[in-house]
Amino acid sequence: RKASEKNGWTAASVLNILHQYEYTGALVGRKRYKASLHEKRTVPQDKADWIIYEGAHDAIISKADFDGVREIIRQIPNEKIVYFGDTARVPYGNKSRETVTRFSEQIVRFLRTFQVKTIVVACNTASAYAMEALERDCDIPVIGVVKPGARAAVSATKNGRIGVIATEATIGSQIYTRYIQELKHAVSIYGKACPLFVPLVEEGLLEDPVTDEIARRYLTELIDIDIDTLILGCTHYPLIRSTLGRIMGDRVALVNPAYETAMELRRLLASHDLLCQTPPALGSNRYQFYVSDKADKFIRFANSIIKYGILSAKTVNIEAY
Repeated sequence: RKASEKNGWTAASVLNILHQYEYTGALVGRKRYKASLHEKRTVPQDKADWIIYEGAHDAIISKADFDGVREIIRQIPNEKIVYFGDTARVPYGNKSRETVTRFSEQIVRFLRTFQVKTIVVACNTASAYAMEALERDCDIPVIGVVKPGARAAVSATKNGRIGVIATEATIGSQIYTRYIQELKHAVSIYGKACPLFVPLVEEGLLEDPVTDEIARRYLTELIDIDIDTLILGCTHYPLIRSTLGRIMGDRVALVNPAYETAMELRRLLASHDLLCQTPPALGSNRYQFYVSDKADKFIRFANSIIKYGILSAKTVNIEAY
């Protein structure tokens, strides 16, 4: 119980308790759970409607890592989510295409043990390097963050000049350029690698003169080119959105691929009549979290983001997959 709840449990706390397996009973073989807090009876776990979220981010866990899953929870709150963060082997932005693809295939093999209907690859680098292999090998939909972001940018631009800021790997892959020009050939795309943004965000310098100065140095050439749309092509960058928006000015639209991906996922599920219309039953395991290292850090930061009373995250030997 929170200190602020001196006179009893709040409704929010009760709901959090009822939605957590740690309170309602242990999951046995991921197949059964206790029907309620006080019952011994167990019922089958419905896994057919689970949504899978796959994230690959920086080794020091930050709020940026969870931007995608937070948006998914906001946009499709009735779905079940299994999250995996590859905290042991990141960052992906400085690794080869072959390595990122191998890591991504291992993660998908692990996630598919949960009998899911969709996989979301919530990492720009993995989306740039591994999507073709994942789509080829999977018999269920796989959504990356690049295509939704590209579509949103094409819809937003008025002068046909789109900027992309991202890691060196994502910029070097030219993935945004390829997708955008497939959608609208008469568009110019200008990519800019911004490697210092990640450590600045990790250090918590979201509103800081140092971040302002670095951002101005990175963005000056995009301002001079007169872009009117800017894709934030890394999960860290939305956390300095206010800084980027202030420097770019009001006339430049900022595109957050995490938000666009969540909306794309909602549309996909609805079009296949797979969108869950009712919340999971009380006591069901709505959200599950797995990482490859530093589970304790993950728990602390995850609770600061989605406020659902996350009590556990399990460490997985992802190399076994």
